[in-house]
Amino acid sequence: MSKNADADGKSLRRRNPEATRKTILAAARTVLASDGPDGLSMSRVAHLAGVNRGTAYQHFETREALIKATVEWVSEHLAKSVKNTQTKLGELSERDESPFYEMIAGVGDFAIKNPELGRIWLFEILASERPEEDVFFRQFKSAAEDLAKSDVSQDDIDTEVFSVMLLAGYFLWPTWTGARAKNGAQRRAISHRMRKEMLRSWLFGTLRPNAFPELAQLLHGDDGSISS
Repeated sequence: MSKNADADGKSLRRRNPEATRKTILAAARTVLASDGPDGLSMSRVAHLAGVNRGTAYQHFETREALIKATVEWVSEHLAKSVKNTQTKLGELSERDESPFYEMIAGVGDFAIKNPELGRIWLFEILASERPEEDVFFRQFKSAAEDLAKSDVSQDDIDTEVFSVMLLAGYFLWPTWTGARAKNGAQRRAISHRMRKEMLRSWLFGTLRPNAFPELAQLLHGDDGSISS
């Protein structure tokens, strides 16, 4: 990058505080994704964002505030994905099976690609006295509730228990297997295993499997897409 381009970028951030905040937050996500909360410092984030520490502190008074903002970003990012899927789930009578797989794959892929960010989000929610104030947890639980009320659901589903069990699995599995994921092929194998078991959990834990034959085929590998 040229000196002029760098100067232009800094000038733009000075004129646009919101852009500066987003840049700092993106830098914080990069540090957290790489080294977790223990590796986060305001000076390191400021350096990566290309701002001085004073500017960083103007937007986030403490490193805890940075972590909180990161958790909110993760929540909002995932909630958008689930909300888009949930809109499609409203047409269950048409037996469109793709939304279930889209939700399973979307959350799982984020968790595999961002294990530290997912783990931080999960632990913050577990420590919260009001977890349903988190937009992603609320959206995920709402999607489970919509399914539980539909004519393709099993009876008497405890959607809160089911949601917590699945989300814990989503965000702890990448942490559990992270040390073994040395390259892209290994990460894909880990993601493959997660999708399969999450699909099984939805299909036999919440849904009526006979209503979703294509999902059952995926699970049992009749088309080679899921089962090893």
